[in-house]
Amino acid sequence: MARRALITGITGQDGSYLAEHLLEQGYEVWGLARGQANPRVSRMRKLLTDVRVVRGDLLDQGSLISAVERVQPDEVYNLGAISFVPMSWEQAELTAEVTGMGVLRMLEAIRVCSGVSRGGDSAGQIRFYQASSSEMFGQVSETPQTERTAFHPRSPYGVAKAYGHFLTQNYRESYGMFAVSGILFNHESPRRGAEFVTRKVSLGVARIKLGLATELRLGNLEARRDWGFAGDYVKAMHLMLRAAAPEDYVIGTGRMKSVRELVAAAFSAAGLDWERYVVTDTALHRPAEVDLLCADPKKARAQLGWEPRVSFDELVAMMVESDLRLLTDGGDPHDDDSWP
Repeated sequence: MARRALITGITGQDGSYLAEHLLEQGYEVWGLARGQANPRVSRMRKLLTDVRVVRGDLLDQGSLISAVERVQPDEVYNLGAISFVPMSWEQAELTAEVTGMGVLRMLEAIRVCSGVSRGGDSAGQIRFYQASSSEMFGQVSETPQTERTAFHPRSPYGVAKAYGHFLTQNYRESYGMFAVSGILFNHESPRRGAEFVTRKVSLGVARIKLGLATELRLGNLEARRDWGFAGDYVKAMHLMLRAAAPEDYVIGTGRMKSVRELVAAAFSAAGLDWERYVVTDTALHRPAEVDLLCADPKKARAQLGWEPRVSFDELVAMMVESDLRLLTDGGDPHDDDSWP
């Protein structure tokens, strides 16, 4: 019998790539969605015709219990979140409820449906993956960051992710649940939302190349991040849940690039000089900036055998080429039907 996976946040970038990977592995894949009339569900169904949908909401404990009871999953991947960091200042309470408390509600649903008691054994239980984030490190105390680096989040999003991370550890230690967190550093793709800086850059380059715009306005060009390809990172999620023991892992490339270098690479991929088109705007800076994030993925490499395959330059070129095709074909990056 095929293994069964339930994915929250399946309509997002990571959820789609994870679903594709699990389907290739022979899984029966279910996606949690707030309503089947959601246009993002329609988009996901066009891309992933074999995925089944179950209704549920990370804000509603009862709906999660019902979803877990219906699906009877072997594995649950909690990717659902308010994931755009700047928005977390504007919607701090909602971010806390979805990105933080949503983890508690899903863990409780699994615990209730599995009949797990304090100090139980993880053998035969539903396995749980929590999407933690490098934003938990925030104002970093050391570089690169490992599984043991202290957290100092600099946004409501980072704080909410830290809550979910520690809660996952707590349920693992308190109930013996097979519950793990993947501390993923920035991972991007042509499916990234248009509001994120990498996609904002690739779309901006495409618009300028096609004569649809004359400038690209950006905030802090000096911020440095560890950027990789989302399609590589979801494979690490799966490896974590297939490991012999539940442990948390840092996932990243181990190499930093500045936003300035991202911009230069994107414009170069289109044969353009970025300095002719980019305008910096201090209004686009975060209230509390995270200056640098860089992963130390040695543990994942040694214990999971995981390695990123797509390089930074390949990723940037992939995104620019995808957005050039999208805009050339008259697509709208905000349209749910134009997902690559």
